[in-house]
Amino acid sequence: MVAPRANWKGFIKFGEVACPVALYTAASSSERIAFNTLNRKTGNRVKREFVDSETGGPVERDDQVKGYEIENGQYIILEPDEVAAAVPDSDKTLKIDAFIPCNEIDDVYFDKPYYLAPDKMGTDAFVLLRDGMKKAKVAAIARTVLFRRMRTVLIRPHGKGLIATTLNFDYEVRSSQEAFEELPDLKIEGEMLELAEHIIGTKKGSFDASTFDDRYEATVAELVKAKIEGRSLPKKKAPAVSKQSDLLQALRESAGIGGKARSKPNAANVNKGAARQKASKPAAAAKAKRAVAPTRRAG
Repeated sequence: MVAPRANWKGFIKFGEVACPVALYTAASSSERIAFNTLNRKTGNRVKREFVDSETGGPVERDDQVKGYEIENGQYIILEPDEVAAAVPDSDKTLKIDAFIPCNEIDDVYFDKPYYLAPDKMGTDAFVLLRDGMKKAKVAAIARTVLFRRMRTVLIRPHGKGLIATTLNFDYEVRSSQEAFEELPDLKIEGEMLELAEHIIGTKKGSFDASTFDDRYEATVAELVKAKIEGRSLPKKKAPAVSKQSDLLQALRESAGIGGKARSKPNAANVNKGAARQKASKPAAAAKAKRAVAPTRRAG
């Protein structure tokens, strides 16, 4: 098995203690199915080309330069060496500014996760930091230059190592006020709330990423396989149109009691429903894996 390639190498420093570390990509889209754009008539790949918006003529790479628009159609040109000079100096050090409770940062600020592991020497100091953070139940806020930009990083214990998540800046995170401003102030209570609690109770489970299938990838892989084999996929049936119903009636149907009045669910029934739901998940997950795995290999 080929060892993963580090995206960044440097040091992590807390107090006067420092140890060499490396960052490895924790999430990647490289395994997704990718398409090329072709000329329908010739079947040849299409090449992307930059053209002048006014003259329509092609612009070679050496003639391309960065520009910042100050007014409509007026730009300040920034030469490559000017942009390079503006990049912050990097000392390749993740400097820990503070230790905070693990749940203090809203995950809307989370950007991209990286595995943080010791690099060659310094394992003792790395393990000391990891175990100290675990015992104190804290995460670390650190800063460094990553990929030419100063970034704030949230560092947390993760398995045998640490996970470092780059954080969005405050100006990059949009306020939720606009998204929710038209939401009226409502108070739901009585039977409707009890039914919602009952339905939630029967759906309780645990998170297992392996049970969630990328249906788009699986469907496209099957389509590619069918094209190679010269066959067509069966047409999908049109989805049934949902009947209109009021919220209370929909809740009753979801709880399996139709239009009947209901009594408050007892703990035994809720636990029984949760147990059935939990027991059915592994079987469904295994069935899904058997269906998708051959498709991806053939595609």
